[in-house]
Amino acid sequence: MRRVRPGVPAARGGRNDSPSRPAREERTLTSVAAGDRYEEPQDLPRLWHVTLSVSGEEVPLVDLRRSLEQLAHDHPFLLTSRYAGDHAEIRYWEEARDLHDAAAVALRLWGEHRQSAGLPPWEIVGLEVIDRETYHQRIAEGYGPPPATPVGVHPF
Repeated sequence: MRRVRPGVPAARGGRNDSPSRPAREERTLTSVAAGDRYEEPQDLPRLWHVTLSVSGEEVPLVDLRRSLEQLAHDHPFLLTSRYAGDHAEIRYWEEARDLHDAAAVALRLWGEHRQSAGLPPWEIVGLEVIDRETYHQRIAEGYGPPPATPVGVHPF
């Protein structure tokens, strides 16, 4: 029986192979039994649609817009922000293993970017995290937030 080292193609030529070649290991082949189905691993990241609502004391609209634009620059998955002087809504896609991870990231977003983006000291007053399938199902059924177009930072 001829042995083959993994990753090295078997030499061709039958009995006349040179005896100076190194011995090769036998490769173990695996297969899928008939009827087995491929199942997606459970811990792969998925896309989650996040809507974060914040509010607080009134701030100048020019400063708020600049801060939200900086947040969009710092957080590249930001789809859209809508704002007024005393509240804002941020919508974006988050990649996370599960809803708990996506929500945890969303709940930290405002506070973690507050200094770098110059965001006002507002509190989070609402959070919705839904999976991609639910988001698209809502859109198809005509309810839920409309798709984020135009993308960017806009007044309410």
